[in-house]
Amino acid sequence: MWLTNWLNKWLTPQAGIAVLVGLCATAGANTTAAAGLSGTVPATGELAVPAPPPPPPRIALLLPLRSESLGQAAEAVREGFMAAYERDRNGATLTVYTTGDSTSDMLATYAEAALANDIVVGPLSRTDVTTLVQNEAIRRPTIALTQPDIDGPVPSQLLAIGLSLEDEARQAANWAGAGKKDAHALVLTGSAAWQRRAGKAYAAQWQQLGMQAQVLELPYTGAYLGAASLAALRKQLQAEKPALILLALDAAQTRQVRAMVGADMPMYGVSQLNPFVLQEHASGDAWPDLDGTRLLDLPWMIEPAHPAVMIYPRPLPLPDQPRNADLERLYALGIDAWRVANEVGARRTRFVLDGVSGKLTVNFGAGTTSFRRASLQAVYRGGVVVPLVPAY
Repeated sequence: MWLTNWLNKWLTPQAGIAVLVGLCATAGANTTAAAGLSGTVPATGELAVPAPPPPPPRIALLLPLRSESLGQAAEAVREGFMAAYERDRNGATLTVYTTGDSTSDMLATYAEAALANDIVVGPLSRTDVTTLVQNEAIRRPTIALTQPDIDGPVPSQLLAIGLSLEDEARQAANWAGAGKKDAHALVLTGSAAWQRRAGKAYAAQWQQLGMQAQVLELPYTGAYLGAASLAALRKQLQAEKPALILLALDAAQTRQVRAMVGADMPMYGVSQLNPFVLQEHASGDAWPDLDGTRLLDLPWMIEPAHPAVMIYPRPLPLPDQPRNADLERLYALGIDAWRVANEVGARRTRFVLDGVSGKLTVNFGAGTTSFRRASLQAVYRGGVVVPLVPAY
């Protein structure tokens, strides 16, 4: 749930890095395995010689590090990005540009970054990415860290790679619906904006599969569903008798649903069903009452044996605070944002990355722009989230 709230900080200057508007500290680690396009140029006569390598790219990282509402999220992304950059610079130069909460500040800083660099990574918020598109401000290849709220096409120089609960919901619906023909699904959402968006995506995808879905919104107070919501759920279950439940709820709310419907009802959800990080799993935290619940999540969160996950350091938790699963996901987004920028900087226009945030398929820079993240299928087993089929 926190993930959508940050949607609506350390860096030490060193060789190849410029820091604007004063930041602090640093991180380190990454590798990429991408397939791309490299060309040849014809020589005079019949022979062709390899094209010279492109010059090292100048990359700008644009983040709201001075924002009161998004600063912590931006710092998590920056740390992940720096971890990957430190491990695999490939000669690229990096400049970090910081913004606050002002749209005019963001527009001016983006224009500055685009003028001085070859690639811009950012912004982080939906509002800022949407503002860039609406103002026709994109002048360089721009790797946005979230999706714009735009109906219709976006500029060809914009590649949006943000974590998307709507995409997860569509993937979960396809997973749940595989091999089924007339299964009736009950979509459960809360009243948060991310829950409504995910619920809408579930229902639309289920209908795309040729089946019916009923959406039930369950208002809540604090972290839990209230008595009225649970009574409405009980009534809906008795009236509809769904074949399965698609969840746009967090883990605490899902535990309440599971207690009501029992372990035999198939339930599928998005990454917000997993509030744990790998270190917490090792410490023995577990929710066995969710065993059997299926969900999608990032390799960074559940697949320690993934080759890319293994080579990066884990972010340090804030002093006197528990690790935060949503900040961990943003750190992973930062790692993969560098890896994508690195491939784009090498002039690869079509490539696939086994990323820490999922398997990424990218088309960018040569006609149609597209991006797809395939998350890992997972299940609660023994009270913790594990890959249903380990990727490695």
